[in-house]
Amino acid sequence: MIDLHSHSNRSDGALSPSALVQRAAARGVRALALTDHDTLDGLAEASTVARQHSLVLVAGVEVSVTWSGRTLHVIGLDIDPEAPVLRAGLSAVRSGRVARAQAIGARLERLGIPGAFDGAITLATNRDMVGRAHFARHMVAAGVVKDMGSAFRRYLGEGKSAFVRHTWAELQQAVDWIRAAGGVAVLAHPGRYGLRAARLRALMTEFRTLGGVAVEVLCASHGPDQVQLISQLANECGLFASAGSDFHCPDESWLDVGQLAHLPACCEPVWRHPNLRALAALQ
Repeated sequence: MIDLHSHSNRSDGALSPSALVQRAAARGVRALALTDHDTLDGLAEASTVARQHSLVLVAGVEVSVTWSGRTLHVIGLDIDPEAPVLRAGLSAVRSGRVARAQAIGARLERLGIPGAFDGAITLATNRDMVGRAHFARHMVAAGVVKDMGSAFRRYLGEGKSAFVRHTWAELQQAVDWIRAAGGVAVLAHPGRYGLRAARLRALMTEFRTLGGVAVEVLCASHGPDQVQLISQLANECGLFASAGSDFHCPDESWLDVGQLAHLPACCEPVWRHPNLRALAALQ
């Protein structure tokens, strides 16, 4: 019961760090990585509650990256939250979020959906981290769409009418920040990026060359065929395999925190990597 990808309301999750850890502990999770988008704000609270439940809290973050015109995410596991290089890098990434949200709100206004920015910002516990998930939740609550998936498919997903492209960190930068903080860099949910096998192999090869360590094989975004392909590519590219629910909210995903299958037998689990010190006691 190791879950290495989850979110709290310090970014775009719905639960507080405390509530997230409590939910994980109640579900039998032994080790949980809190990997909020581009912020470390929830780690201290989560760590305190994790100790109360004898749960291993892996300090993490999910860095927003632009690669070949696409938005990717790179997870940092077992990072030092006080590392100056990482903190400065994340601050730079966060600086464009509110402006992007205002642009999304303006597009939705032109599409006949007024007040979306105000609605999204109200739902963001950390207003500097307002993102598309907050817009989607507002649109569900306002009756514009029936669920979060519909909001992304119709309006907020890449290439849709209210999608606003933004330039995030470079892939090399994200990996360097994570390594400077003593962490392990993991390519998150690669099956979500719409890449064919050859292009995905190129991404994973580049990621490994830049200092990346692992790729997320199991997550809510991956079906059986993607798990098989990504497992194969991980082996070919010399990458460890990670597993995470990418949990955001009890009502927004079919996969609950800790609700993960076993990694395929061909994979080398990332928790066996020598630099992932937080999980050494579980070996």
